[in-house]
Amino acid sequence: MSIKRPNHEQLATIIKNLGMSMDENEVNFFLENLQGVFDRYDLIDSMPDNITPVLYPRTSGYRPTKEENPHNAWYWKSEITGASEGKLSNKTIAIKDNVMVAGVPMMNGASTLEGFVPDVDATIVTRILDAGGKILGKATCEYFCLSGGSHTSSPAPVVNPRKEGYSAGGSSSGSAALLAHNEVDLAIGGDQGGSIRIPAAYCGVYGLKPTHGLVPYTGIMPIELSIDHTGPMSRNVEDNALLLEVLAGEDGLDPRQYNPKTAPYTKALGNDIRGTRIAVVKEGFNHENSEKDVDDMVDASKEFVKMQDENTEQRVKKNFSSFMEEAPTNNVGGGQIAGTPEADPGKPPVNRKNKKKYIKLGRGARKWWMPNKD
Repeated sequence: MSIKRPNHEQLATIIKNLGMSMDENEVNFFLENLQGVFDRYDLIDSMPDNITPVLYPRTSGYRPTKEENPHNAWYWKSEITGASEGKLSNKTIAIKDNVMVAGVPMMNGASTLEGFVPDVDATIVTRILDAGGKILGKATCEYFCLSGGSHTSSPAPVVNPRKEGYSAGGSSSGSAALLAHNEVDLAIGGDQGGSIRIPAAYCGVYGLKPTHGLVPYTGIMPIELSIDHTGPMSRNVEDNALLLEVLAGEDGLDPRQYNPKTAPYTKALGNDIRGTRIAVVKEGFNHENSEKDVDDMVDASKEFVKMQDENTEQRVKKNFSSFMEEAPTNNVGGGQIAGTPEADPGKPPVNRKNKKKYIKLGRGARKWWMPNKD
């Protein structure tokens, strides 16, 4: 369908409404130059959409009543039955409401998007259904997925089923709450700054933020390409690994993916942890704002790990600037290992013989070299 062109009078009105002033010649100038832009829009509009077909029948569903939804964890209910067999046979799944499910309303936790209905399934929705999963509906999420609490979702906050009146965490608040209340076996979460991990911790379930690009984000409401992640949430580790097996892998559409390496994750369950190196950030625990029971649990787990393998505590500075200011400066191989602003940041301080002994930090002209202690 050809894009509708404004005429001279309409463009003049638009210019006036934007608080600008132009004479007739200037309006004509812009009108003439806009034609090329409009032609390009027409060209794009004429191209095939290549929309992935919707393979599994579903109804538009309904918004559950308060009686059906005591924790406000459901945004929308709509049952979609997947393939007759597969890895997720007999598993029920809740989809976070920032994920497109064709024909089912999607609000992304925000009242301003109410009424939007996608016409395609996200890649991960298709993969879940192909694997035999049964989707029960859309889980409530926080307003535009921008909160680590569960109080910003529209139209009501999500309540933690473990303790009434307390936060379920966010932004995948509904996904975690539904799992904690045993309403589904599995759920999809999204994570940019903790939105899978926080609600999983608050609600006592398992949530995994996968390696960036491992799970395709196609058909999911984004925040920013470099931090967008979607991943599995569950009540046990085995189901988490199982869902990740189904979700992971390239789809050929998501620019976040760059040759991701997948694996049969369920086969790793029960493996010996010997040979695994685990780092603990010391500043994360035993400080004035930490909770003693959490600190004690981490301390106990460190003791367990020590019995099994290597465990190291690592200190980190609050920001990179203070780290660089306090780092030592040394001369090596005729160059300089830069730990202070006085060092030449653009000059590599290593030669072929000692290159493996140092780690390069930073990009472009600002390269800093630090000793590699491995």
